[in-house]
Amino acid sequence: MASGAATWLVVAALARGSGAQGEARVSVDVKDAPVVDIVRVLVEAGGFQVVFDPGVDCRLTTKLNKARWPQALDAVLSACGLGREEEGAILRVATLSQLREEAASRRRLQEEQRATPSGRLALFRLSYARAQEMAPVLERILSPVGRVSYDARTNTLLVAY
Repeated sequence: MASGAATWLVVAALARGSGAQGEARVSVDVKDAPVVDIVRVLVEAGGFQVVFDPGVDCRLTTKLNKARWPQALDAVLSACGLGREEEGAILRVATLSQLREEAASRRRLQEEQRATPSGRLALFRLSYARAQEMAPVLERILSPVGRVSYDARTNTLLVAY
């Protein structure tokens, strides 16, 4: 056999009823195989499709015998510093740092969306109070998203929420 060539022996037992929770069991015995190929076999056993981010490159030697496919997948990804995102029946595989960075970006975006007024504007024309005196009172009871300003000329409060 040529040096550097991967040696493969893969048996995927797809009997869904055989596991404790009805999950497929897999047996994998590989030497110096690309992680992309190993993951393809494992997700096929689970009935998923897979997308790999660019830069996912790792070679792995592993021997698993009748392991539950999700545990086997997590072990393989962990050994290469990779993680996964699941959306429906599609798994996305990327580096852990990339997934963490994207999760932090999503959290920041959600926080910014919560902190931004929704675009609603209400005008209140006051008759028996001054708008410039009522604006600070109203700001104290509004949520952090709300903004209050006033027009002293027309004695009107402008509330964005």
